[in-house]
Amino acid sequence: MSQHTAVIRWKNTGTDFMQGRFSRAHTWTFDGGLTVPASSSPSVVRPPLSDPAAVDPEEAFVASISSCHMLTFLHLARKGGFQVDSYDDTAVGELTKNAAGAFFISQVTLNPRIVYGGDKHPDATELRQLHHDAHEQCFIAQSVKSEITVNHEGAGAVKG
Repeated sequence: MSQHTAVIRWKNTGTDFMQGRFSRAHTWTFDGGLTVPASSSPSVVRPPLSDPAAVDPEEAFVASISSCHMLTFLHLARKGGFQVDSYDDTAVGELTKNAAGAFFISQVTLNPRIVYGGDKHPDATELRQLHHDAHEQCFIAQSVKSEITVNHEGAGAVKG
């Protein structure tokens, strides 16, 4: 259907690579031209070998799920006749070990706060359905095996 490209660049700038003492800082360049500083998570590789100010793959994974859910939700809300004035989410991913002992993001919890304008606002049942449908139609959510939970006001949690 479509392709999406990211160029990842890293260069060794030291002499201790074989001892494991090398910077994990690198860049991500996206097809629109934006370059983002990236690094391993400081919780995985301690500074100064990681850059806490850069985006790490775990944060990007969580942000990708949250962003996709939001964009799908906004589309569905508009189609349902609901005016969304703002959407804020503090998404949280949990890094745990699987049965084989390998680390993975086992759960992502989305905590959207949505402000509606206009005269029509979703009730608890409609809100729950909007989030359920957004999860089902989100390309990223359908691409991962992690559990995704959406905590939303007045309608309980939706798990996918």
